[in-house]
Amino acid sequence: MSTVSDAFLRNDSFRSNSLRSESFSDEKDTGIVQEVGCLSIIVLGASGDLAKKKTFPALFHLFKQGFLQENDVHIFGYARSKLSDEDLRERICGYLGQAASTEPTEVLSRFLQLIQYVSGSYDSEGGFQLLNKQISEHEISKRSEPGTSRRLFYLALPPSVYPSVCKMIRRYCMNQSDLGGWTRIVVEKPFGKDLKTAEDLSSQLGELFDEKELYRIDHYLGKELVQNLLVLRFANRLFLPLWNRDNIDNIQIVFREDFGTEGRGGYFDEYGIIRDIIQNHLLQVLCLVAMEKPVSLYPEHIRDEKVKVLQSVIPIKLEEVVLGQYEGYKDDPTVSDSSNTPTFATIVFHIYNERWEGVPFILKAGKALNSRKAEIRIQFKDVPGDIFESKRHGRNEFVIRLQPSEAMYMKLTVKKPGLEMSTIQSELDLSYGLRYQDANIPEAYERLILDTIRGDQQHFVRRDELRVAWEIFTPLLNSIEEGKLRPIMYKPGSRGPAEADELLAKVGYVQTHGYIWIPATL
Repeated sequence: MSTVSDAFLRNDSFRSNSLRSESFSDEKDTGIVQEVGCLSIIVLGASGDLAKKKTFPALFHLFKQGFLQENDVHIFGYARSKLSDEDLRERICGYLGQAASTEPTEVLSRFLQLIQYVSGSYDSEGGFQLLNKQISEHEISKRSEPGTSRRLFYLALPPSVYPSVCKMIRRYCMNQSDLGGWTRIVVEKPFGKDLKTAEDLSSQLGELFDEKELYRIDHYLGKELVQNLLVLRFANRLFLPLWNRDNIDNIQIVFREDFGTEGRGGYFDEYGIIRDIIQNHLLQVLCLVAMEKPVSLYPEHIRDEKVKVLQSVIPIKLEEVVLGQYEGYKDDPTVSDSSNTPTFATIVFHIYNERWEGVPFILKAGKALNSRKAEIRIQFKDVPGDIFESKRHGRNEFVIRLQPSEAMYMKLTVKKPGLEMSTIQSELDLSYGLRYQDANIPEAYERLILDTIRGDQQHFVRRDELRVAWEIFTPLLNSIEEGKLRPIMYKPGSRGPAEADELLAKVGYVQTHGYIWIPATL
């Protein structure tokens, strides 16, 4: 029996949103994806940081919650390091998160026993032949019929080795026929450094795999509050008439870290804050905030609407970009003394369509700032005929806090308690930690790996979407590399360059002074 998602991919006429929702809810309620053939999850780059800190912990949490069944799944680690099965288990055990320490030892032990290690290089025929032999032996041991097995390859590797690894997978490790089974490839960002390198990479992978077999993972799309955006926008009558240029003055999408590169200077200097954060994470959020309602929750319908948003973005103006670099960044010995790489960027986007013409979208990201947070800040226009002079308090804002302390709150002007008719700014607050105390908010990687197993590509980046995103950013990146735009120095622990706040004010953002949102507590 094949998955519901596979049925969608094979039958384009099957578009009923209600049927899809009902089918997926059945799977999610039971926690088990019912399919013929055992499931093999292969983590390539198993000895690296990404695998240890993100991939294996996500797999453990899925196992602990029953989404991965012990009698169905087997996990293979593959890397160049010469390790035994037990060596790999010991390496990852300390990274399995707080959940591991609160679980009975036997749960952790059962999970670790599912992990097997194969050593080999990333362009070695012998290594991948051995890997395929080990996978096939497991499938035979589970009496999996030929063609029904499911193989998920997670590339926790640098993009430079994707082509050679994918060639080896295509040649030696594929599920050999389609009797309900599949082979799926998860690739991590960055997907290239500019339009040309991204297209080259897409072409190389596209020659080896169909688009339905490729899952370009951006973990931001797995975050709980990002996942909530479609529900929030399209399931609530309250927002439908407000979500447009008639009512919204500007929208900010912000990512702030209170630490610097911390040992990743060499890697970061190659990419910078725009490639590392804005071109992927924040642009994905922009698409979900700005897109039109899809005709259904079918993944391709959602991804079609995201592409339409990107196609409507007009070219970035250099005068609407502020770059920064924190003092001390170049003290890292792996960073060039003449580095022009920004560690901070504020960029104003304009979407030329009926809904958003004239509304600036401000994407802002930076390292070594005065706080750590990621949020969407939707600022509404001033109240016409303001008899309470509430403008002095600041505008109404709807804020979606993505991390930390997940929350949604609406900043409103209200009467100050007491006998006087005076006003203050307060909020209507939905703090997830308070409202959903018993809920388990999953890590983004857990959700996205489970989506990959289910064949749901809704939260993954499609090839044409990737191409349009790079078309937007490549001219700006070229200008930076040519020295036409240089970062402004700022002090660690500050808000970033003062010029960024000046740019925000210039495009219409009104900062609220004296108001601080405090996460609700019991």
